[in-house]
Amino acid sequence: MAIEKSQLKKLDAYRWLVPRSTRAGMLTDALIYADDALLTQIVKDLSIEQAMNVAFLPGIVGRSLAMPDIHQGYGFPIGGVAATDWHKGVISPGGVGFDINCGVRLLATTLTKEDVTPKMKELVNQLFRDVPSGTGSQGSVPCSFAELNEVLERGAAWVVERGYGEPADVEFCEESGCMAGADARQVSDRAKQRGRTQIGTLGSGNHFLEVQYVQKIFEPEIAETFGLREDQVVVLIHCGSRGLGHQVCTDYLKLMNDAMRRYSIELPDRQLACVPIHKPEGEQYLAAMAAAANFAWANRQAITHFTRKAFERIFGGDTAVRVVYDVAHNIAKRERHKTNGGEHDVLVHRKGATRSFPAGSAFIPAAYKDAGQPVLIPGSMGTASYVLVGNEQAMQETFGTVCHGAGRAMSRTAAKKGRDARVETQKLADQGIILRAETRDGILEEVPEAYKDIDAVVDVVHNAGLARKVARLRPMGVIKG
Repeated sequence: MAIEKSQLKKLDAYRWLVPRSTRAGMLTDALIYADDALLTQIVKDLSIEQAMNVAFLPGIVGRSLAMPDIHQGYGFPIGGVAATDWHKGVISPGGVGFDINCGVRLLATTLTKEDVTPKMKELVNQLFRDVPSGTGSQGSVPCSFAELNEVLERGAAWVVERGYGEPADVEFCEESGCMAGADARQVSDRAKQRGRTQIGTLGSGNHFLEVQYVQKIFEPEIAETFGLREDQVVVLIHCGSRGLGHQVCTDYLKLMNDAMRRYSIELPDRQLACVPIHKPEGEQYLAAMAAAANFAWANRQAITHFTRKAFERIFGGDTAVRVVYDVAHNIAKRERHKTNGGEHDVLVHRKGATRSFPAGSAFIPAAYKDAGQPVLIPGSMGTASYVLVGNEQAMQETFGTVCHGAGRAMSRTAAKKGRDARVETQKLADQGIILRAETRDGILEEVPEAYKDIDAVVDVVHNAGLARKVARLRPMGVIKG
């Protein structure tokens, strides 16, 4: 049964508390970031209930957190964040998600909206040809099974070394595009079979490649540091580890479900399957998860290369396309945070939530050290996306984390009901947005009405002090699976 809004304690205009006393067995409070209007949407599904269930995880440190884009997921809500004690806590694949290191990469071009608009249709068609999309799509980066093991352990660098990119691309990725601790041996043959031919592909669902322009700048100095200016054309890429990551999650959920009894772990939802971090199953999963994360960075790197080539083909070889930043939003990472009166090593689960580290952080590119980490929050097709910058407040409250997008407001089935793909495509065309999609469902499941209001979601993050708005982006062309 979903929790009622009246059961939540309003702390301020953007924070709502579910006290640990609400349900026997909760080890901590759950904290939801939302304004009144967003909360009214959020309570319609079981996502807050799921955030409460996360509060039962052994070794949880701090609160179970829910971002303003929260909606119901597998085990954890999507938009859920939780940290567990590195020495005594657990790892839960449901706190990472099936699409391991689904993430977002922002590219900045040397072109303006005025330059691109006359050739927009030609550009979208070229990108649609060069970046395969859809469920079973296959990429054009050759990769043997032996080479795949290298991809899993070396990430984006492997792709760059084979001519699909520039050395600077890797510098502007979270973890420099390669997460330490990856072990290809912990990834099943089935997962490798599913992923081997998918490097450089978008996939389906809410994944996309969007050509956008910078509509508005909020903080000129930070925007200049990020290399962004008004009317500049940019590209936002949203995708992850494809079938490989999905299979890794599937494999380890089964393993952990079987193992929980051995470790005497009981939870209110079997989808929260977990094991102690330092037991064999936990260590194997973390090694496989890191490998899948590296595959995702390699995938987005290959897409970056083919995007560059498409722009060069349409606008000439002197067109520059630069990586601004690449950040994960389905991942678990060992980090050191201040909590419970001291500094602790914790495993931060970010499931549909993205990192937001402030100025001075040792974990962001040197070029951004005085500004802070670029935080990329995409909207739905037809609506705005945002670039923000990390704020110190997030380190104090959310383990340096904010939301990852607008968040679904209706199911995919509900979104499709009574809608026609041609009509929805025309609606976007009337706004000056050209859409190419592999399937009818790829359009209907992702209509803007299926998502929360991106402006409202970002306002919560900004006004709560977790990150600051830097730039608002508007779509010009959209490619979907």
